[in-house]
Amino acid sequence: VQLVESGGGLVQAGASLRLSCAAIGDTFNSYVMGWFRQAPGKEREYVAAISWTSESTYYSDSAKGRFAVSKDWAKNTGYLEMNNLKPDDTAVYYCAALKQGSYVVILASNYDTWGQGTQVTVSS
Repeated sequence: VQLVESGGGLVQAGASLRLSCAAIGDTFNSYVMGWFRQAPGKEREYVAAISWTSESTYYSDSAKGRFAVSKDWAKNTGYLEMNNLKPDDTAVYYCAALKQGSYVVILASNYDTWGQGTQVTVSS
């Protein structure tokens, strides 16, 4: 399966964006879809994750209260809704599929399929 992100862009502080992550070629075959971001010169950072088999969602401290993850099984697509965006949210955002047998959703090394990333730029 291939993951394809979309929905990034250039927005002003306080705006909202919704990122999409579509599984192409096959059904999303993991039990967790994770979202990460990477700003220039920084390590990839965990943002949020959603269970594909239950209603569970997980958020980093920076995302809690402003971001929301969701999924649409029929469309084989996950979403990251980002509200009240700040300049510090500027990064390339990635979605990923958790490896079978992995349970720690905050570690990028536990994911084995990644999308190509979508750029989010927040101006002040």
